[in-house]
Amino acid sequence: MTNPWAGEVEVTLDGVAHRAKLTLGALAELEAGLGEASLMDLVERFEAGRFSSRDVLALLVAGLRGGGWQGCAQDLRCVEVAGGPVAAAQIAATLLARAFGPVGGG
Repeated sequence: MTNPWAGEVEVTLDGVAHRAKLTLGALAELEAGLGEASLMDLVERFEAGRFSSRDVLALLVAGLRGGGWQGCAQDLRCVEVAGGPVAAAQIAATLLARAFGPVGGG
């Protein structure tokens, strides 16, 4: 069970629920991996609907790792995300909103 007030989001991979959260460490890893000058650039892309599948994947990996998952991006290549690509993008957007929104927001 996830706690949205703590910025957590549930991600179901191959039928198994995982907790995802963008911790400070996960955000730093995400920023380094995307090569963004600022995480706000990524937030702006999501707000404008200009995100890529690479952005979604990077956010999912960072959030899952922030939630304690030990995998990497390659581990998600053959995994079924419940709800498919659209749900994955919604989860990624929710992770961002909960990390950068008002306390307990999202």
